[in-house]
Amino acid sequence: MADDTREGNMSPSQADAAPTESSFAQEDMPNKPSPIANSPSLQDAAQSRVIEEEVLDVLIVGSGPCGLAISARLCERAPAATHTDEEHRRWRWLKQYGSKVALKQTKSGKEKPAKNTPRADYKMMVIDAEGDTWLNRWKRLFSAYDIKHLRSPMLWHVDPLDRDAMLGHAYRTGMDKDLVEIKNCVGAEVSKHQKKKKGTGDWRYDSNKSGRAAINLRDQNDYYTPSQKLFCEHCDDVVDRYNLGGGLIRQERLEDIDYGVVRDVSIDDEKLFTVTTSKTIKYAKAVVMAVGPANKASIPRTPSMPQEGPVPQATHTFGIGEVPSPIVKERVEAGGTTNVLVIGGGLTSAQIADLAVRSGVTKVWHLLRGKLVLKHFDVTLEWMGKYKNTMQTEFWTSDTDEERLEMLQKARGGGSITPRFYKEVVKKNIASKKLCFMECTKLTDAKLEEVDGLTKWVCQTEPAISGLPAMDYIYFATGIQTDFATLPYFQTMCEKYPIQGVGGLPCLTEELMWRKDVPLFVSGKLAGLRIGPSAPNIGGARFAADWIALALDNLIEPAGGEGRREANARLGLQDYAAGEGNMYSALGHLGVEDEENTDEEETEDSGTMYGSESAEVSDETAGTDVSDAGADEDQK
Repeated sequence: MADDTREGNMSPSQADAAPTESSFAQEDMPNKPSPIANSPSLQDAAQSRVIEEEVLDVLIVGSGPCGLAISARLCERAPAATHTDEEHRRWRWLKQYGSKVALKQTKSGKEKPAKNTPRADYKMMVIDAEGDTWLNRWKRLFSAYDIKHLRSPMLWHVDPLDRDAMLGHAYRTGMDKDLVEIKNCVGAEVSKHQKKKKGTGDWRYDSNKSGRAAINLRDQNDYYTPSQKLFCEHCDDVVDRYNLGGGLIRQERLEDIDYGVVRDVSIDDEKLFTVTTSKTIKYAKAVVMAVGPANKASIPRTPSMPQEGPVPQATHTFGIGEVPSPIVKERVEAGGTTNVLVIGGGLTSAQIADLAVRSGVTKVWHLLRGKLVLKHFDVTLEWMGKYKNTMQTEFWTSDTDEERLEMLQKARGGGSITPRFYKEVVKKNIASKKLCFMECTKLTDAKLEEVDGLTKWVCQTEPAISGLPAMDYIYFATGIQTDFATLPYFQTMCEKYPIQGVGGLPCLTEELMWRKDVPLFVSGKLAGLRIGPSAPNIGGARFAADWIALALDNLIEPAGGEGRREANARLGLQDYAAGEGNMYSALGHLGVEDEENTDEEETEDSGTMYGSESAEVSDETAGTDVSDAGADEDQK
C-alpha cells in the first residue's frame, strides 16, 4: 500500500456549496405579476433575473459530495439500502433481457410479449455558487491543502448501488495500491479469559465492553483510506453511470427560498418553491439543501484587529487560495526570516502547518486552545464499528433534541489529528525545530505593526510564550459556527414556516424535511440532529440521501409517471418479479392481493406479465425462469 502521509480532513458538508450573503438589486417592479405576492424583495429582484417557468421536480442546492450522493440516489432504482445482492442480480438480468423475451403462462399456454415500462425520472437541477461541475469546491480545497488521501474509510462514498462500490472500483482499475491502511483501528476478537479483564491496556478496546474490539478483523478491508484520485475517479464513474453531467449543474448563488401557490404557474393551487438565485428565478416541487455548514467562515477578531472588513495578512483556511500566501512566498524567496502562526486543533491546521514548513518558512508556530486529541476519524470508534447500531439507536430514541445535541458534541468533540499524521509528519517537523507545537494556548491579541521595515503581527498569548517573534501571516483553522436562522436565504422560510432550532441546527422532521407540510429537505451538517454525528461526513451524506429519496418517492410523482405509484401498489409480487421495488415492499401487498385477485386467478388469463402465476421465459437465449421470484400461487 502507498504510504503518503498527507490525509484529508474535508467533510462533504465543508465541500458542498455554501451560498454567501448578498442583497437584492433595488429596481422597479417587473411587468409580470409577482410569483409570491408577499415577497417584496423578490419582486424587486425579478426584473434583473430570468424567470424559468418550467417546474422542476427536485432542485438540489450544492454540488459537493452531499449533492452528488442525493442526485445519484434519486436515479438509482435498486439502491443497496433497500435491495439485497440477490435482488440486484435479478434486477440486472431483467433490465438486460426483460424487454426482449416473451412470457409463457403455465396454465393457459399463451405467450405474451414482454413489456418494459421504464420508470419516469425526476426532472432535476443542481445549483452551486462556485462552479458548474461536481465537487468544485471540494477539489479546490484539497488542492490548496495538498491532501493526497482522505480521512474517511472505504465504506464511506457517494455510490448508492453497492456498499463496497469504491473498494470494487479500486481493484477494478488497479488503484488498490494507492490505499493506505488505518492502523491500530481493527482488532481481533479476544478470548473469554481476556473478556473477563477490565481494561486491556489497548486503546482499541473499551473497558465498558469487557475488552471487545470496536471493529472486527473481518471488516479490515473497509478500514483503508482512499487516495483523492481514487475518490474523484469513483465519483466520476457515478456521474457517468447516472448521466449526471451535461448541464445538470448551474453556477448560480442561492439568495432566497419561498413556498406557496404561484400565480399562473401552480396547477390546482399546488404549492411550489420559488427559488431566487443570482441569475434566475426557478420553481420546484421540492428543494434539497446540501450546503454543508452553510454559514460563512469568519476570523475570530482580537481587540486590536479590524472589527469589520477583511483582515490583512490573515485568512481563514476555508478562504485559502495557496499556501504560503503571496506575501509570505515573496519574503521567503527574498531570503528573510519568516514566521507563520497557525491556530486550530484539527487535522486541517496540522496540514497547513506542514505545508508552510515544506514551503520554506523559517518557523511555524501552531497554537491549540486545548489538549491535543488523536483520533482516526472525526467521530469515536464506537460510532464506526460493530456498536454503531447501538449508539445510533440510543441517539434516535433520545427524548429531546437537546439530548441529541449533547451526544453529537460528545461523539465528535473538537478538532483532532489522526495518529498516523501526528507520528509521521507533526513529530518530524517538531524534531527539525521548524515547528513549535503549543497546547492549551490562546491568542489574546494581535496587532499589525511595522517591524524591521515590514508589516507583521505582534501577538500576545495566554500563557505568554517567551521569545515569540512577530508573525508574517496568521492562518485560522477554527471551523465554522453553524446557525441556520442567520442564513439570508432561509429568512423567508423562517418567517412564513417557523421551526425550532437547537445549537444552531434546525429541528427537522424524521424525513429530514423542514416541516411535514413543507418539502424542503436538508442534508449535511444541518441535518445533524436527525442523522447523528456522521452527518457532516461522507457516510452521513449517503445516509441522508437514502432518507430523502424515500421521502421524495412518496411525495412527488415524476413527470411522465402519473399513476405509476398506484399501479405498483396493486401489483404486489408482480411488481417485485418485474424488477420494481423489493421483496419486502411486495410482502406488504400479499393480503390485499389475495383477496382482490382470487377470482381472477382462476380464469384463463389469470397470468399476466410477471404476474402472480409462475411464468416461464420461452426465449432460448434467456434460459431462466421467473418463478424463482417467489411469485407463484403456492408460495403465496
